[in-house]
Amino acid sequence: MTPIIRDAALSDADALAAIHATCFDAPWDAESFRRLLHLPGMIALVAKDAAATDLQSFILVQIAADESEIISFGTHVSARRLGLARALLIRAAVEALRHGAKAMYLEVAEDNSIALALYRGSGFTPQGRRKSYYDRPGGASDALILRAHLPL
Repeated sequence: MTPIIRDAALSDADALAAIHATCFDAPWDAESFRRLLHLPGMIALVAKDAAATDLQSFILVQIAADESEIISFGTHVSARRLGLARALLIRAAVEALRHGAKAMYLEVAEDNSIALALYRGSGFTPQGRRKSYYDRPGGASDALILRAHLPL
């Protein structure tokens, strides 16, 4: 698998919303992505396998002073386990470091074992917990706050 990674464009907002809808219980719409893509300090990357026709994964990272935060990150269910998320995370961390960030933060549902494996394998460590942060149909889930020093 050869990932193709590029900066996200405003014209990608519909595709980002479609991917987000396969990943989260409360998906964001295309207009939400358009607003986020306009924010200063936003790193927005998209990826797909070279053989794919549609975008398959994205990451949004906000830079503030010497810190960066993953705002949202998702891979379409049909493209998981191909290495796209790892490639995007590494590329986003390089970009954040290039923009002066020394650390990267994120929140992830404690029951998202696949994402936790990716983050822990990339050097993220637990820094805190937000109780009942994610509303789910079967009940709320805690969010773990993870942090990593850059570079990953």
